[in-house]
Amino acid sequence: MVAVHYSSDGGASSPGGRHASTAQAPQAQVGQAVIQVYAARAARWRGAFGVHTWITVKPASATRYTRIEVIGYRAYWGRNAVRIRAGTPDSRWFGNDPTLLREITGSGDAAAEVDELIYRIVEAAESYKNSHYYKVWPGPNSNTFIASLAREAPELRLELPPNAIGKDYLPGGSLIALTPSRTGVQVSLGGLLGVLIGLEEGIELNLLGLSAGLDLWPPAVKLPGVGRFGFADLRRYQWGSDSAD
Repeated sequence: MVAVHYSSDGGASSPGGRHASTAQAPQAQVGQAVIQVYAARAARWRGAFGVHTWITVKPASATRYTRIEVIGYRAYWGRNAVRIRAGTPDSRWFGNDPTLLREITGSGDAAAEVDELIYRIVEAAESYKNSHYYKVWPGPNSNTFIASLAREAPELRLELPPNAIGKDYLPGGSLIALTPSRTGVQVSLGGLLGVLIGLEEGIELNLLGLSAGLDLWPPAVKLPGVGRFGFADLRRYQWGSDSAD
C-alpha cells in the first residue's frame, strides 16, 4: 500500500495542481441547495493507510460552497480544529482525487428542506465536542468528526469507507452508538477494537483502528487500507423527485 501510494506524483502534473477542482460538484446556482460528502487519500504517509473526509454545503440562496472539515494541525496549535469556510467543494486533497460518497440536491420547494438539513449539519459542526482535541490514530480526527455529523443528519445515510480511520472512535468515548448512517449499531473500545452491524454499512470488524468487513448492498468486500473492493457506494438523492442513484 505504501509503495502504491508514493508511486503517484501527488497531483503535481495535473492541471491546477494539488488542490484543484475535480469538477464533481454542481455549479453554484441560486435556487438549488446542495450537500456533498467526499473522501480522499490523506496527506503524506497517512494516505497509504487512510482517507480524509469532508462535507460541502450550499444553501439555495448562496452562490458559493462552504467546506466543513477538521484540520488536525489547528488543534496542535491550540486552535479550533473545526474549519467552516468558503472553499472548492471537490478539490484534490494534497494531490489526491476525492471520491464522492453522498449527494443531496433540492430545487424549488424541496430546496427549503435541504436548507434545513444544512442548518443542522452546520449547527452540529459548531458544537462538536472534540473541536480542540485531535489524534491521527485512533481518533478523534477528521473522520470521527464527519461520522459525528452524519449521526445528526440521518437523511444522508452515510457509509464511511473502511479506511476512514477514526470513524469508529465514538462520541464522548462511548462504548456503544448508532452507526454513522443510523441504520445499525456499533460497539467500540476507544476506536481500537469493535464491531459494527448496519443495513447501510453491512458488517465490519475493527482491530487497532483498521476495519474489514462485508457490505451486502451494494456488494463489496471492505479491506484495511484498500477500502471497498466491489461495487461503489455512491448515493445521489434529488429531493422533490422520486429518483435516487
